Amino acid sequence: MGGMRGLLVLATALMLFPAASAHTSANRPVALVAAETANEVLAVSLGPHGGRILKRVHLADPLMVAAPLHGPAVVLDPHGTVTLLGWHSLRPIRVFRGFSDPQVARIAPGDRFAYVADGGSGEISVIDLLRRRIVDRVRVGLRAHHMAFSPDGRRLWIALGEVARTVVRLDTSDLARPRVAGRLHPRFPSHSVGFAPDGRTVWLSSARAPYVTVYDTATRRVVKVIRAGRAPQEVAFSGARALLTSGYGSSIQTVRWRTYRRLRRVPMPYGSFNLATFGGQVVTTSLFTGQVVELEAGTLRRFWTAKVAPATRYVAISVWPR
Repeated sequence: MGGMRGLLVLATALMLFPAASAHTSANRPVALVAAETANEVLAVSLGPHGGRILKRVHLADPLMVAAPLHGPAVVLDPHGTVTLLGWHSLRPIRVFRGFSDPQVARIAPGDRFAYVADGGSGEISVIDLLRRRIVDRVRVGLRAHHMAFSPDGRRLWIALGEVARTVVRLDTSDLARPRVAGRLHPRFPSHSVGFAPDGRTVWLSSARAPYVTVYDTATRRVVKVIRAGRAPQEVAFSGARALLTSGYGSSIQTVRWRTYRRLRRVPMPYGSFNLATFGGQVVTTSLFTGQVVELEAGTLRRFWTAKVAPATRYVAISVWPR
């Protein structure tokens, strides 16, 4: 019986994560975009000739999408539904109901677990993507919103609100059973959270002031305040660079995350709040214009811009077979 159970788990893993054991150069990156007002999740081609819609799936009010490179996408509906979409098929394979106000999802390092922040209940729900079930919930506080894992997956910081005066720290050394480790009250009300690639600092963007504040993860003390664009929203990393968006300032800029040296800022479509990185590329989406942009992360050279919907919110990167 135990052997049969093991075979079933293995079969499920191969269905959910088929490319994990067959990653080849024939695979192609695809941007998964939440087109909320169009009630669709779109798969958009990337690369020098990107910008084409490869696939679309109808979902009511898809606010946010998160995905591992190989595996099911997690789509949040702010009215209380979390849907898993099959890898590259985009067919719904599981629907979780009963959430209050799910706002943000993040895939934990290792791609086995997804964490969902429910702002209405103040809980973080842990979804086992392999078994397609919720395995734990931990209460962190109302308005739970943006969050980020450390590169080793052992820590998670969560901003309580889009204008957060409290950031909660979780111990995620057991990804299936997180626990609250402490709280931080940032110098400026914060919006987004990002761990530097070495895990030694956490970058908190400001919801209102033109700053990003860098904290030492061990001491929780401020080590640097970086002047950024107007109310910088999202923080991401690619190689030696941190990428900071300013949707209201219509720009994106790069900073060397080790030295904090500001490098370059380029104009972007108005409302380009959200971004995702993969390899040496970065993809942004505009909430106000519905445009998706792909750039080279190092130089911020733009490859293409495409309007794919009236409005585009979050974006995630998946890898599909050609």
